[in-house]
Amino acid sequence: MINKPVEKGKKYELKVVDIGNSGEGIGKIQGFTVFVEGAVPEDKLLIEITKAKKTYAIGKIIKIEKPSPYRIKPICDVVHKCGGCQIQHIDYPYQLQLKKNIVKSAVERIGKLENVLVHDVLGMDEPYKYRNKAQFPISMEKGCSIIGFYRKGTHKIVNIKNCKIQHDINDKVLNIFKKFIDEKKISAYDEKSGRGLIRHVLTRVSYATGDLMIVIITNGKNIKFKNELVDRLISEIPQIKSIVQNINTKKTNVILGNQCKTLYGSDKIVDYIGDLKFEISPLSFFQVNPFQTKVLYDKAMEYANLTGNETVFDIYCGIGTISLFLAQRAKKVYGIEVIEEAIKDANENAKLNNIDNAEFFVGKAEKVVPKLYKKGLKADVVVVDPPRKGCEKTVLETIAKMEPKRVVYVSCKPSTLARDLKILDELGYETVEIQPVDMFPHTMHCEVIVKLEKQ
Repeated sequence: MINKPVEKGKKYELKVVDIGNSGEGIGKIQGFTVFVEGAVPEDKLLIEITKAKKTYAIGKIIKIEKPSPYRIKPICDVVHKCGGCQIQHIDYPYQLQLKKNIVKSAVERIGKLENVLVHDVLGMDEPYKYRNKAQFPISMEKGCSIIGFYRKGTHKIVNIKNCKIQHDINDKVLNIFKKFIDEKKISAYDEKSGRGLIRHVLTRVSYATGDLMIVIITNGKNIKFKNELVDRLISEIPQIKSIVQNINTKKTNVILGNQCKTLYGSDKIVDYIGDLKFEISPLSFFQVNPFQTKVLYDKAMEYANLTGNETVFDIYCGIGTISLFLAQRAKKVYGIEVIEEAIKDANENAKLNNIDNAEFFVGKAEKVVPKLYKKGLKADVVVVDPPRKGCEKTVLETIAKMEPKRVVYVSCKPSTLARDLKILDELGYETVEIQPVDMFPHTMHCEVIVKLEKQ
């Protein structure tokens, strides 16, 4: 049995030596691990233990006795309440170093790969106001609307007037909705009872064109004073090109339902990545940081090293963003994606950009890729961009059977990436270099792109 050197309710001095995956500081008391939210590596703290488990404890900061040289004052007033930005209190260059360390550690510890070149993280010159999409939940408190983001680890909403990582136009949108809901006494959705009308307000803004889409997610088909709301929005925000009602009557945490009704303007808005044009619908997946998406895709193109004669597989292709980038320099690109709506968008986006050498298949990658291989289709280069859980092993095994010269792996989770790199290494594909890209400043999320070559 482990003798814990800490007790709940007692105070201790702690030096923070590391950071966890959710942005919490990590320190040791007599070798015993303590997690402290809001702590920064090299902080010297007085903490109080709030939980004492068998193998770790959780503490809260009572006093910062000596602040870390990397600690800064956040520019957001509600950063410690809102669950959006976990590390806005950490100097941005040091954020990038921490993310590189996490990637490197995962590759060595989980992937068992040594001496792999992990480049410095490609960060932003201006790491604020970068998100082109926001989802604002709505609730009521004492008869007044609350619109914002969820408090960390809960579904209690923190009221937001100005978000430092979202486009400025959202401030106007929130102000109009808050006033309108309160004036007209429109009900907000309650998760416990399943009652109330307005669930979320979702915005999408094109940084390339300035066009704005507003999606009103409702627990029902009818919005009281709908025409008045639309008139107010378009008169006060001329950038609006689309207002859509999305209907979601299910008692669920999933934000969007399947049914959409366009209340004003177009069904879609247009955005660009580089020279490529994409039509974005309310249900489309599209990278939320357009500036860093271009950085990421340029690196994917560099790692793919296409000459114009290659057949490329883009596995987990989404709406075909990477596929169409690659198609500009490839002989043929095959995209595979499980979401049928995404494949429809991919085909539309190919037509929009006059690209005729990209073909898309809908279905689970672990079923579609082996089928295509059995039909005789083989790839010279493979790109994978899987969800957070990583690739299915059968997908990796089929890739190895195809014997492509190069594999480009795009990942949003270092731990599952490292696991898959280990499998690919055993299948004969060497990890040549790794480039992290900071798609989400002030959060612990990090996008990673990897170049692998057949040994």
